[in-house]
Amino acid sequence: MTYLPLPKVPARRVAFIGLGTMGSGMAARLVAAGHEVRGVDIDSARLAAFEEVGGLPAASVAEACDGAEIIMTILPRDTHVRQICLGAGGIADSAAPGTLVIEMSTISPEASLDIHDALTSKGLRVLDAPVGRTPKDAQNGALLIMAGGRAEDFADAAPVFAPLADKIVHLGPKGSGIRMKIANNYMSMVSMVLTAETLAMARKAGIDTDAAVEVLQNTTAGRGQINVNYPKKVLRGDISPDFPLAMGAKDISLGVGLGKSLGVPLFLGANAGELFNLAASQDIRDWDCTAMLVLIERLAGLPDRALAQDTDQNKDKESS
Repeated sequence: MTYLPLPKVPARRVAFIGLGTMGSGMAARLVAAGHEVRGVDIDSARLAAFEEVGGLPAASVAEACDGAEIIMTILPRDTHVRQICLGAGGIADSAAPGTLVIEMSTISPEASLDIHDALTSKGLRVLDAPVGRTPKDAQNGALLIMAGGRAEDFADAAPVFAPLADKIVHLGPKGSGIRMKIANNYMSMVSMVLTAETLAMARKAGIDTDAAVEVLQNTTAGRGQINVNYPKKVLRGDISPDFPLAMGAKDISLGVGLGKSLGVPLFLGANAGELFNLAASQDIRDWDCTAMLVLIERLAGLPDRALAQDTDQNKDKESS
């Protein structure tokens, strides 16, 4: 296994619990960076592979936590994390007060907060710090870390974060990291459906899939609104219409109509069409399409964000 160059960081004693798809690469990176890493996993083959890259297999969570300065966990589900953190012989029972626990699993925010509070009541310090990207990125130290917790604990985690990620973001207090991860995953999975609907519609229309992919990779739609339009428009407070919501309503109607004529179910398209049509009742149909964010935020009970352009100016611009 090869690795990208590692940053030089102070060596720490680390307990790493969970040597699965993501954890195995992460733990190996920590070893390669010079940390003393004791690994725990129920799979003996994973422990053996970890030992081959210089890790120290531990027979139990208690053994791994003995003398550890930092404890890192990345496990499949809420129940696994609760058991490892709070069960008999787990982290709460085994770690010394003041130890930093970095919980990196993708679990429910409720479980994450419960575990955070239970561990801090035992005198431990805790960050929720789930990761984004792929197992290959874990091997190469190119993950994205989304951390929630105290700023001083986030700073203390720098030596173990640095070998793992090329993007490390402190999002705020406890629970911020896991909530951001879930929001990101929501966007990812909905985009999976959107992409599938689009490619299926193109294929049913007789378009070669490779050709469709080539087109989509070179349009704003394919590159992603979060990378192209949102940062330069509504997120800057500018809702002057480069492309108004009213025209978006027309386009989504045409798309859903094509899907219907071809017999392609467009579940997301139908719901999106309802939202675009709702813009008229909110008096924002002439605002830029990225003002869909304003509409969604209103439906969520949030106040309007600061906007650089008022509606009358936008209407004047659109009619000119």
